[in-house]
Formats: sequence, structure tokens, C-alpha cells
Amino acid sequence: MEYRAIHRYADMSARKIRPFAALIRNRPVDEALELLQFLPNKSARLLEAVLKSAVGNAEDKGARNVEALVVRESRVDDGPIMRRIMPRARGTAYPIKRRYAHIHVVLSDFAEVPA
Repeated sequence: MEYRAIHRYADMSARKIRPFAALIRNRPVDEALELLQFLPNKSARLLEAVLKSAVGNAEDKGARNVEALVVRESRVDDGPIMRRIMPRARGTAYPIKRRYAHIHVVLSDFAEVPA
């Protein structure tokens, strides 16, 4: 069975979150939570919250053994970009790009994980 959680419009660029998503991919849930807990990054906090939400969804949908779940997919997609302009000297303008991300986490049972 699959259990998923999505955080849309995360207030950080996808490029900063992707290394941490790769770190927890194909790991047991308890090990992934422990890894993220001891990393001092905002992106680790965002991923940790989504992972906890996926575990909560699994419990809510009646997963028998939550400790036996594995992070089957952890994906970070680009979200929209909020574009603004910063006025600079001599009438020029510099662009400001505020980037957002969509974080996807999918949990699965041990038996269903591909080798």
C-alpha cells in the first residue's frame, strides 16, 4: 500500500532541498526521520515535516506496522517563481526571483519496494 504527503509552495528553492530528498530515498522511515532530525538546515525541517505527515497519513489509513514503512519516493519539483524588480542606480532594474518548491514523499511497505 502507498501512503503519500505533499507540501506545495514550500518557501525554498527546489535546488536546496533535493540533496536531502536523495538522502532519505529508499530508507526505512525511522532511519530517515533520525537522519533529518540531526541536520541543521531549513530544508531538512521542511522534509521532516512532510515525512511525518506521510507517516500520519499511513496511521490514519490503517497501516498495520508503521515502523516497517520505507520511503519509496522523495521528490522535489520546482514551484512557481515570484518575479519582482529591484530599482538600481541610473534607472536600471535588477530582477528578484523568489523560488518555491513542491515536496512529494511516498511511503510503502517493505514487500513492495523494488530491489
